Amino acid sequence: MQHSASSRPLVGVVLVVCSCLSLPFGAAVAAQLFPVLGPWGVTSLRVAIAAVLLLVIARPRPARWTRTQWIAAALFGLSLAGMNGFFYAAIDRIPLGPAVAIEFLGPLVLAAVLTRRLTDAAWVAVALLGIVLLGVDGLIGAEPLDPIGLVLILIAAAFWAMYIRMSARVGTLIPGSGGLAVGLAVAAVLLIPVGVPAAVTVVGDMQLLLLAAITAVLSSVIPYSFELAALRRLPQRVFGVLLSLEPAFATLAGWLILEQNATPLRMLAIALVVIASIGTTLGVRHARRRADADARRDGAGSDVGTRSADGTGRGDGTGPDEGGPDEGGADEGGADDTGPFTAPIPLPG
Repeated sequence: MQHSASSRPLVGVVLVVCSCLSLPFGAAVAAQLFPVLGPWGVTSLRVAIAAVLLLVIARPRPARWTRTQWIAAALFGLSLAGMNGFFYAAIDRIPLGPAVAIEFLGPLVLAAVLTRRLTDAAWVAVALLGIVLLGVDGLIGAEPLDPIGLVLILIAAAFWAMYIRMSARVGTLIPGSGGLAVGLAVAAVLLIPVGVPAAVTVVGDMQLLLLAAITAVLSSVIPYSFELAALRRLPQRVFGVLLSLEPAFATLAGWLILEQNATPLRMLAIALVVIASIGTTLGVRHARRRADADARRDGAGSDVGTRSADGTGRGDGTGPDEGGPDEGGADEGGADDTGPFTAPIPLPG
């Protein structure tokens, strides 16, 4: 059990990386739909298809939810609708590279606000520098950013920070993927006014419908499911910095798939982002090892006391290897803001 507990941060990191890998491919497919459906139409279809798929898979029972759970799912849906819609609307006006860099102000500011250690703040600063360099690289030789596009991407950044907070909240209150499925359904309902024209366009066009479905899986189902699971294993500020991998993967995908040049400045930016992510990950694992060591020491002390009382040497069966973090304790305290795995909020069920 100790091995499983100490590996949970690594599992969270892998989930975030897979999410970041899925998004660029989804964006590449979505770009083919922009000329026909427009950014808001693509967003609406993508979210609606993802909602239907997850509702079928997760089979949530919202009728049994409390008022608190419903409010959390509704706010989660609002964050999903705003984050996706305003991002697509922004990249319809400004280049993708600067847009991704600017949008990352949301999770990075959130990570900086939630940090409790100087090393955490340092890694946030390194990641921020890398993202700024990505933005500068995207602006070299380009036209000035469209003011409306800039406002749209800043709004998307704010919704992204809200998404991170509400993801952790939903993951804490609602077990499984039910919260994500209902959140996507709420987002789909909110996007109906802008999605009706797109829905009419794709009716009878199987090619457009297939592209929309692929976009939904790559850009919504996979990344959101993985990110929700990761937030149950990582503190929010760590999750925010690890998401810095997304613009790095997007840059690499553009180089490999879209034949976009990878300049020295862009490669330097990628290196800074990866270094920050590795540093954050190592910090989490170090904190986990210290927590496990403390738990073992506390458990040993408890066993000694119990052995003196009953003479069996077995303790009470609830030491660090039995009924510990694997049953909803520190390892699933993604919503904790006080520090890595120090004040967990266990998940129900």
